[in-house]
Amino acid sequence: MTENITQKLVSRIRTGGSFTRSEELALVVRLSLPAIVAQIAAVMMQYIDAAMVGNLGAVEAAAVGLVASTTWLFWGLGSAGLTGYTVLASHRIGARGYRAARSLLRQGFVVALATGLILGGAGLAISPFLPEFLGASSEVAPEARVYFALYTAAFPIFFLSAFAGGMLRASGNIRVPSLLSVLMCLEDVVFNFLLIFPTREVQFAGLSFMAPGAGLGVAGAAIGTVLAEFLTALPMLWFVCTRSPELRIRGERGRFRPEAARLKQAFRIGIPIGCQHTVMCCAQVASTMIVAPLGTVALAANSLAITAEGLCYMPGYGIADAASSLTGQCIGARRPALARRFAYLTVGSGIAVMTLMGAFMYAAAPFMMGLMSNVDAIIDLGSSVLRIEAFAEPMFAASIVAYGVFMGAGDTLAPCLMNLGSMWLVRIPAAWLLSQSMGLRGVWIAMCGELILRGLIFLARLRFGNWQKEPRS
Repeated sequence: MTENITQKLVSRIRTGGSFTRSEELALVVRLSLPAIVAQIAAVMMQYIDAAMVGNLGAVEAAAVGLVASTTWLFWGLGSAGLTGYTVLASHRIGARGYRAARSLLRQGFVVALATGLILGGAGLAISPFLPEFLGASSEVAPEARVYFALYTAAFPIFFLSAFAGGMLRASGNIRVPSLLSVLMCLEDVVFNFLLIFPTREVQFAGLSFMAPGAGLGVAGAAIGTVLAEFLTALPMLWFVCTRSPELRIRGERGRFRPEAARLKQAFRIGIPIGCQHTVMCCAQVASTMIVAPLGTVALAANSLAITAEGLCYMPGYGIADAASSLTGQCIGARRPALARRFAYLTVGSGIAVMTLMGAFMYAAAPFMMGLMSNVDAIIDLGSSVLRIEAFAEPMFAASIVAYGVFMGAGDTLAPCLMNLGSMWLVRIPAAWLLSQSMGLRGVWIAMCGELILRGLIFLARLRFGNWQKEPRS
């Protein structure tokens, strides 16, 4: 029933129906809540990985954290063209061009598979050399090498699943990919429990029992994530191909070969996103290289604190998913005034939610770090940097959700340049400078200040920028 009400409200965008303020808010909430749950589930999966690996020791935690920025880089490269296809599909669905949207789905599958194969092969090729390049110690490098190789080898599965979920969100169906993300988190817990630790005695609720385990350590964390992603990809692909009213292609003939014109459109939208991800992730790699010389404790605390912070900012990304879907369909339906109203509403909602999450993070920082590590030095250092970052959360929300608005509208170049300038001209120089005297705390002070500045810039563009113009065909 809830899903039917949501779909009726979404379809009103396409048919030119009017909205009251309460209906606009209701639609934002209905689309945002499952997306927020999905984003929290995703970060909880990282949190669980980090907690389980972190309890093996500082070396294992540092190994996973060391290659995180590089895996984000690969994800960013792969998402460029795929994001272009989902934005185009959102516009077509907004204009009720469902056959064109299904054609984009078919072609996007081929692009997603090819992207996964290329980037997966590249990841395997660089995995023997990456940890040393990032400044890993001789203790950390072997574990980091194994984790990165196993994770990137599964990229074909990851990109197919991510594209299918993106297309469902473009159609206004955020509930299904969100529920599957929650399921993936639960599967990841089970696989990690069985694969990371050896067979051991476990105490629970006053009972003692022998828990089976493979004892694979860091490799087990990577394999568990891959298995959970695979078991999520299967129902995601099945639903988009057979059940989605706007996108199902079962029983319909059509070509899967990518058309040059659609590729050009998709990459016109996606290339700025890909360039941004590449340069932003290079900045994350640079940040890792700034932190690595500070020692194993600082590297582990940095990695675990980044994971813990994700619990606070992932609701912003959930609202950004809703903002992107709503904006894209409004632009496709040629309703720019409605797009702007939804933009303001979603950005305001994101700021409110992440302000509360920032307050929670400040209060609960020691508890959050304690769940992921049993090393006192890591807990103390990680808690202090989380409390620094708590002050950035409201403006971080503004940049996250406004970026989702701009992406849904297909306006990607200017926001990407804004992100890059903020990161490279402010955060990286300030982080290097402050790290010399303040260590890891200086790095996070630089991050906090840069995120506040970035949020203010995005709010200015949201208010005064001409982001509602549909991209050229």
